[in-house]
Parts: sequence; C-alpha cells; structure tokens
Amino acid sequence: MDDKRFTRVDYSGFRLSRLTDPRFSHLLLLLGWVGYMVLYLLTENLITPERCHPMRCWLDDVTPFCEWFAIPYCLWFLLIIGSLLFFMLYDVDSFRRLSVYIIITQVVAMAVYVIYPSRQDLRPAVMPRDNPLCMLMAFIYSVDTPTGVCPSLHVAYSLGIMSVWLRSRDASKGFKVFMVVLAISICLSTAFVKQHSFVDIFAALPLSLLAETLVYGRDWWLPRIKRRLS
Repeated sequence: MDDKRFTRVDYSGFRLSRLTDPRFSHLLLLLGWVGYMVLYLLTENLITPERCHPMRCWLDDVTPFCEWFAIPYCLWFLLIIGSLLFFMLYDVDSFRRLSVYIIITQVVAMAVYVIYPSRQDLRPAVMPRDNPLCMLMAFIYSVDTPTGVCPSLHVAYSLGIMSVWLRSRDASKGFKVFMVVLAISICLSTAFVKQHSFVDIFAALPLSLLAETLVYGRDWWLPRIKRRLS
C-alpha cells in the first residue's frame, strides 16, 4: 500500500469537549463497541448452552481441525484494530462506513443470538497435537464459550473490512489482493479451528449483504446499476 497517497487527518485540536464537533463526531461511532461488549457479556452469561440450538452440517464433518488456521483466526483482531485506526487517521469517510457496517452486523447478530440461540459442539475434546498453536486454541476455547455463533461475526466483519479496502481509491492493487486473501483465510479459519460451523459462515453472508446494502446502497450500487441499464 502506498501510504503517500493518503492525507493524515488533523486531530491536533481534539478535546473530549469537542467530541460533537463535526470534525471529530465520527469518533462517537466507537461507542458502538461499548454497546457490543455489554450485549456480548449479557448473551454469554444469560443464555445457557442448554437453550441453544446446535449448528452443524456435513461440511463440518469432513473438515479436519488444523491448528495452522489459528494464525489467520487471530489476525482478525489485528485486522479490525488496524483498519479502524488507519481509516480514523487517514480516511474518515471509510472509517464512518466501516463503523456503521460493524454496528449493523452487531445489532442484527445479537438479535438473532437472543431470538434463536445457537451453539456449536465441534471442538475436539483433546487437542490432537502438542504445539504452540494447539495451546493457543485451547486457551481461546477456555475464554470463549461455544454459544452465540450463528451468524459468525468473525466472517461478517472480515467481509466488511475487505469491502471497504477494495473500495479505497488510494490502496494499491497488491494490497487489495492481500486483503482479499486475508479475509477469505480468516473466514475459512473459523471452521478449521472449530470455532464455527459452516452454517455460521453461510449465515454471515446475507448479514454482510444487508449491511453492505444499508451502507453503500444509495451512493455505490444504485449509480452502477443505473449505468449498466442505461
């Protein structure tokens, strides 16, 4: 990526008292993460596994556990933080769009988790190998319950971030290819480390499409459709 194409946003005059100033009001969208964490903790603690519907399909049964996918799985966290931070510093419009996309997927997914609680029973009872990546996944299993899995936010966020980068006029083609590969790897990793069923992955696709339509429909898809039809 050629960072020289991007212009750094001036935050030199930022103060908390100026958070509602038009220059800085986009930062208020970060509060969406506070709401998400509250809802996450509530759903994790109030919805028991016994109330959840197990998610499983034949693809899960033929997909082996592969600890190497722990790498892209964990890169998801850096992808979110890095992308939001970069856009916050260099591309406010992309920051807004990505933040709204994330909030939409958060709200819809949490509603689904409450209305139709889900879980997955795919995790290996014993790690098949003794190595650092298996130890990492064992730790993740210990702190992350297998409930509230469908649709997968791991997948939805990855697709949304990829979409924003692909629309960036300043990101290089090589970087865009890298983002596509990374996003696809992260989506697949959720199944290979047995954190999600393929059902959760497929369910994230219409959720992503909904967020895409709400965020970009009016000023992205419609003009292109009209040009195609004219």
